[in-house]
Amino acid sequence: MNPMRDLLLAASRSAWLRDRAMRAPFVRRAARRFMPGERLDDALDAAAALRPAGMPSILTCLGENVTRPEEAAAVAAHYLEAFDSAAARGLDVEISVKLTQLGLDLGQDLAAGHVATLAERAARHRSRLWIDMEDSSCTDATLAVYHALRPAHPTLGICLQAYLRRTEEDLESLLPLAPAVRIVKGAYREPPEKAFPRKADVDESFFRLGARLLSPGAVAAGAWTVAGTHDPILIGRLQAHAASAGLPRDAFEFDLLYGIRRDLQQNLARDGWRVRILISYGSSWFPWYMRRLAERPANLWFVARGLLSG
Repeated sequence: MNPMRDLLLAASRSAWLRDRAMRAPFVRRAARRFMPGERLDDALDAAAALRPAGMPSILTCLGENVTRPEEAAAVAAHYLEAFDSAAARGLDVEISVKLTQLGLDLGQDLAAGHVATLAERAARHRSRLWIDMEDSSCTDATLAVYHALRPAHPTLGICLQAYLRRTEEDLESLLPLAPAVRIVKGAYREPPEKAFPRKADVDESFFRLGARLLSPGAVAAGAWTVAGTHDPILIGRLQAHAASAGLPRDAFEFDLLYGIRRDLQQNLARDGWRVRILISYGSSWFPWYMRRLAERPANLWFVARGLLSG
């Protein structure tokens, strides 16, 4: 158990703290370490700056749990604009969406309809649309949407969380679809009966999921693997596993967050591994920022330094 992580995840749900922290200049400055700004143009400019280093991007506009259909429609329209704007600038950009941001709380069919529209636009631009995984209350619905839409939308991908005990079984159910899967550790507050509480267990789950996706049967069936981690040990284990399986360095991808371990990002790209940078933007950044801190509580040093500097 990690009390600091639990505290940060609890803080991510506090409306009182959100309202006050988002007005604090030092918190806004600290958050800029992980995001280039709040506007789509800020994210596209950041993507363009990464292009010379051979690192394409994934964009996600922060926000969850819309409460009105028109809000969900506005989010979908924004992402359509993002696809078109990235293509107009000649950028290799994928988009990652949360189903609750597209109206899942208002109805699964509503969210699925928006996902289908966005997946069609992604295919038009030879890009990919990713469905993010949210807290465990959304897991069944998220998987159901992916199962329903994937056969007609081959550029649709899904995120799976290594800390959930159910994820290995969920992955097996997806493999017949030749899925694109982005593995992450998981950043929501979950009870121990649903999620591994120990980091070592989460790491081992992450590796098992990656190894399964990189197995000869999964690769031959068309599965695409993305490892979303900054952990150099896990990265090294996956690299060694791929090498032992005779897979080339471009047979899968590492996705890293904007602003975190830039040295690692550049070294991986320089050494011939596929690297894509996840760029988050938008005004609803506080819950996401707290979850980023919870992933590595040592990042609180950057907040404390901002506080001390005023």
